[in-house]
Amino acid sequence: MSNIVDDIKREFSKSENSLVKIILINTAVFLILLLAKIIFTLSQSSNIYGWIIDLLRLPASTSELAYRPWTLITYFFTHDDIFHILFNMLFLYWFGKLVDEYLGAKRVIALYMLGGIFGGMIYIVIYNLLPYFQPHLEQSRMLGASAAAFAVAVGASTLLPNYTFNLIFLGPIRIKFIALFYIILSLAQTVGPNAGGNLAHLGGALVGYFFIKLLQNGTDLGRPIYAIMNVWSRLFRKRPSMQVTYRQKEVYRSTSVYSAASSPGTIEMPDQTEIDTILDKISKSGYESLTKEEKQKLFKASQQK
Repeated sequence: MSNIVDDIKREFSKSENSLVKIILINTAVFLILLLAKIIFTLSQSSNIYGWIIDLLRLPASTSELAYRPWTLITYFFTHDDIFHILFNMLFLYWFGKLVDEYLGAKRVIALYMLGGIFGGMIYIVIYNLLPYFQPHLEQSRMLGASAAAFAVAVGASTLLPNYTFNLIFLGPIRIKFIALFYIILSLAQTVGPNAGGNLAHLGGALVGYFFIKLLQNGTDLGRPIYAIMNVWSRLFRKRPSMQVTYRQKEVYRSTSVYSAASSPGTIEMPDQTEIDTILDKISKSGYESLTKEEKQKLFKASQQK
């Protein structure tokens, strides 16, 4: 057990593994809730577990949301079914790795957070506006990272539409078709028993698409998220006792995931020779053969019109 705790601490001490941190947080919340569910069920106090879950789930009712505004964040870190979290985290990991490689770790966080928040807002707005959902408004609750994971998946598919995943029984499939399949599936289920969740999926998908399209045109929707991350980083940064050491650490930490130094914005614009070399490497060995720096240079070049 101590080895597991040490491994987790080691992962959180790294600056460029935001994707792993998101997955670890979701897993930790799930395990804590699972343990609580077992304890309260065996003690015949399952109503207490229901109360805890309600503190984390996102309600469709705006009057209830006013008393629990934090649920707009907590819902997409909360799962109470093992297959739900397993699918969401695998989906997030596969597509998140591409975003991380090409755009940097902080963009993964921005897509995840914005997708979860906007997906939740879409769910609330539609449930309150459309008469079809009115009979279910007061009882409707939502949890799970699906909307946030959809934002990352569609973001990766918008950035690299022709990148392929090798799927069991199906072989190589371009990720744009995988994303399109899940979008159509969610659209078809917006009038089903999990209508709210599927509406949130579509909201997350919209965030993923527009985030990348605007980023390619020089507008980064993630700036408010990066600002919050910078504040959070400074709050929990260890303060050295000597002033001179402090200044040295500041220089070192400026390359962390929470600063602009880890983003493609600091990658120098490649010349035509470099671009041709990268494209030639892709044609011979595929996207997977590129280094992280080459991927970010390719994205940098794509922003120039």
